[in-house]
Order: sequence, then C-alpha cells, then structure tokens
Amino acid sequence: MMLALSGASVDGSLYTDVVDLARRSPAWFDDTVSVWSAYGLAVFAVLMAAGWWRARRVDAASAVTALAVPVVVVLAYVVNSLVKLAVHEVRPCRTLHAVTLEACPAPTDWSFPSNHAAIAAAAAVALFFVSRRLGVIAVVAAVAMALSRVWVGAHYPHDVLAGLAAGALVAFVVMKVLVRRPQELARRIAATRLRPLLVS
Repeated sequence: MMLALSGASVDGSLYTDVVDLARRSPAWFDDTVSVWSAYGLAVFAVLMAAGWWRARRVDAASAVTALAVPVVVVLAYVVNSLVKLAVHEVRPCRTLHAVTLEACPAPTDWSFPSNHAAIAAAAAVALFFVSRRLGVIAVVAAVAMALSRVWVGAHYPHDVLAGLAAGALVAFVVMKVLVRRPQELARRIAATRLRPLLVS
C-alpha cells in the first residue's frame, strides 16, 4: 500500500526556518556543511574499517562482529528504501519551492525517511558493538549528518529523525542477534578462504 505523506504539514515551517538561516549564514560554513552532507558517509566507512582492523587483533569472534557492521548498514539502507517507496513523500524543496544549498533531487527521489540518516545511525549503533569509542564518534557524526541534510534543504526534520530511528533499530536488533553466536560464525568463516579477515 502506498501512502502520501504531506511533510509540509508536519514541520514545514521549521524546515523553512532552517533553510532561510542557511541562506544567511557565512559561505564558508555552508560550504563545509554541504561537503559533509555529500561526502560525510565516507567517514563511517573509515570507522568500520578501523573497527575491523582492531577487532581482528583481539580474536576471531570480535572480527566477525566488526565484519557484520557493513552488512547491517546495507540491510538498514534496504529497509529504509522500502519505507521510502511505500510513503512517497515529495521533497520539501519541491513542495515548499525553497531555495536550498543542494540542488533539489528528482521528483521521484522521495524524502521520507532520510537514507543518509539511516545509514549513519545504523553504522553508529553497530559500531558500539565493536568499540565504545568508535561508537561515540560515529554517533556524533550521525547527528551531524542528519542535521546537515536539513541544512542543505534535502529533507524535513522529521525525515532525518525517522531515518535515524530506522537505522538505529535495524542495527540494534541485528547486532543483538549476532553477538549471541559470534564464535560459531567465526568457526564457519575460518574454514573458508575468508579466514584472513578474522586473524591478523
């Protein structure tokens, strides 16, 4: 079933306030936020790689947990994308005809929930199962990513909040299930050509 969410009626005025503030802000700040919004997800890939590199020096079970993080992120993206297809919320830059820092996406590139926010939140929550320190860094980065998507005009505030919630929920549930039997998965992987991924 397809829903038609009217995002402007939820928090359109807040979105407009944020976009107007962005237009009045210093160019260097807007440029920084825009770069982060466009390329910041690469930071999560670096954090995942760092988590795996450290985990494989601990034991095979820890390495399996770290290797699960990118898989969980992909799963969260898929789930979030399915919600997008079901909801069909038009981007705020089209509905409100706002002048935004980022070019308005195509008409069929739906807004709710934010994929960027979902990916960032999934990575952050999953990384907590690998390293508390990396998890904290990723949480800060995830919040920054969510805020940046509103600042550049790509999403309503409720889009990024929903994306954060969806990504975090998927990651928490999957990682909770995984950490119950990491040793068993480690033994299976160790018997394949993927063994070098588990041990240093």
